[in-house]
Amino acid sequence: MSPSPVPPAAHLPATFLALRCGVLTVSDTRTLDTDRSGQFLVGALQAAGHEVAGYRIVPDEREAVESQLRGWQAASFDLMLSTGGTGITGRDVTVPAVEALLTKPLPGFGELFRMLSYQEVGGAAMLSRAVGGLAGRTLLFALPGSLGAVRTGWTLLEGQLQHLAAEVRRQGQP
Repeated sequence: MSPSPVPPAAHLPATFLALRCGVLTVSDTRTLDTDRSGQFLVGALQAAGHEVAGYRIVPDEREAVESQLRGWQAASFDLMLSTGGTGITGRDVTVPAVEALLTKPLPGFGELFRMLSYQEVGGAAMLSRAVGGLAGRTLLFALPGSLGAVRTGWTLLEGQLQHLAAEVRRQGQP
């Protein structure tokens, strides 16, 4: 007889964990007025009961991306979400910047993201290098820049944020 799966509620904290979050848009062309993906994430996080303590747009420059993320990490943000710069062009530098900060990658995030994306956009999903994991005690996820991709990523993350946050806090991180 195989063991029964553990119900998802068993992994959730007893009380809601409001997370301190940052949203970073990586783009050479987006502005606060035209950044639909970043604005979506800000609104979704707030609607879910989290605090958006930082929202910035930086150019597609690795140093700018890393510097902003390190600053939020030092300010004890619980969650950092980036959008943009995850493709394969020469200017797409978000993934190496994020990977430089990750202490515990969660490869399943990118795998599941691409699986869900495949259902929406077909083979073009292979162009995404969405990545995520832990950067010390901070959850960090890099999403593509398109609004559709950000919505897909949020669908994947929204239901797991409480579980992820509880796990990070449960035994701490080095």
